[in-house]
Amino acid sequence: MTTTSQPVASPTSAARSFLARAGKLLIDGRFVDAAGGQTFASVDPGNGEVLAQVAEAREHDVDLAVAAARRALDGPWGRMSPSERGRLVHRIGDLISEHAEELAELESLDNGKPYTAALGVEVPLSADMFWYMAGAATRLNGASVAPSVPYMPGQEFHAYTVREPVGVVGQIIPWNVPLLMVAWKLAPALATGNTVVLKPAEQTPLTALRVGELLHEAGLPDGVVNIVPGFGEAAGAHLAAHEGVDKIAFTGSTEVGKSIVRAASGNLKRVSLELGGKSPNIVLADADVDAAIAGASLGIFYNQGEVCSAGSRLYVHESQFDRVVEGIAQHARSIKVGYGMDPESEMGPVVSREQHDRVGHYLGLGREAGGGATIAGGHLMDRAGYFVEPTVISAPHADHPVVREEIFGPVLAALPFSDLDDLARQANDTVYGLAAGVWTSDLSAAHKLARRLKAGTVHVNTYHVFAAELPFGGYKQSGWGREKGDEVLQQYLETKSVVVAL
Repeated sequence: MTTTSQPVASPTSAARSFLARAGKLLIDGRFVDAAGGQTFASVDPGNGEVLAQVAEAREHDVDLAVAAARRALDGPWGRMSPSERGRLVHRIGDLISEHAEELAELESLDNGKPYTAALGVEVPLSADMFWYMAGAATRLNGASVAPSVPYMPGQEFHAYTVREPVGVVGQIIPWNVPLLMVAWKLAPALATGNTVVLKPAEQTPLTALRVGELLHEAGLPDGVVNIVPGFGEAAGAHLAAHEGVDKIAFTGSTEVGKSIVRAASGNLKRVSLELGGKSPNIVLADADVDAAIAGASLGIFYNQGEVCSAGSRLYVHESQFDRVVEGIAQHARSIKVGYGMDPESEMGPVVSREQHDRVGHYLGLGREAGGGATIAGGHLMDRAGYFVEPTVISAPHADHPVVREEIFGPVLAALPFSDLDDLARQANDTVYGLAAGVWTSDLSAAHKLARRLKAGTVHVNTYHVFAAELPFGGYKQSGWGREKGDEVLQQYLETKSVVVAL
């Protein structure tokens, strides 16, 4: 592991201009202060400095946003044709692509991730999500049905089904890939004709607010999307419990997801959840070892390990264990850790002091009895900002917290195995079921193991593929429902049966 020393790139004039004006809520097409005047600081995790003061939404602000979303649903947005709606959604993707550099800079400054990763991966995926979902707007088809009713002999019917938007949707997104989460949430909701109140994470509100400006530039009617930065205990909780909200879509931790379910029970609003993970990445004896080392390293160290589907549990056949684990450890030691806007940085800081302390707690547990051998990293970095050493822990006890609990940082727990049946049991021995990886040259073995893994996504000889076409979500306590693909459309639609006697 090395630290970067190259000059730090300065934000473009566009990013600087936005930071100077950033910080208001978007409600009913206007950027406004919070009703009570409260603000909070958006902090650069690379140095702890304040980027902007952001208006803090509380209960009354959420009420105003929900009312605006309801008016838009009952107004011009609700009357817009699917083709018009699709063109608007596609235009949002165009604007994200056109402003790629600015958005990548804001993402790097606000979250800490390397600018190169934001520009090369997350901005293009965000634009593509809107482009993909734009096409869905005109293919939300119902069906014609020919019912036979035994107790009404001789009666004929014309019957059909109609797909309609759920209504006003509350969306709460996390801080790890903020722009991409905006896209994953907004694109399908808008394509299916819903209106939205979006609460970005308090740690990373800036790209969501910049997208709010782009929505206006695209021509989205006022009130269709409202953006209310704030804290979970006030804005988030009130949005989840709000009687005027028809559905809540949440991405975040499993514990908070459970509280969302409880809050949503008042009016039995629909709920979709994309939650935590402790995903197994499995290297079989016949795997291409070099490819497995590279893939497993990407699986845990991409985005500082702050990925819900990170391959944080590595299972390697005992015949290859030492070679694979040492290869990943060598990679970890070579990663250039530095400020996100430094062009040489390969891994940035974690998002906040709270997350920094959380990861540090697990690093300490890894050094205690049963924590295995820390063979790379293992410490917080002594420098300004919230930096963590890329860490590889070899052979911890299977019940140790570094194996059982989601750390959400660049910390890999590697365990050997010898028996495939026991491996499948270990891989599934978790409350989570979000993702998994299998590395092997035997395609038959890959398919057989994929069937046995209780995970929403199983990668084979790859990891972290997030195409817009692929449904994403988890088994067990990793969530309810799916993001992306055609599967996500079901989360935002109601089906109505219409029966006409002839």
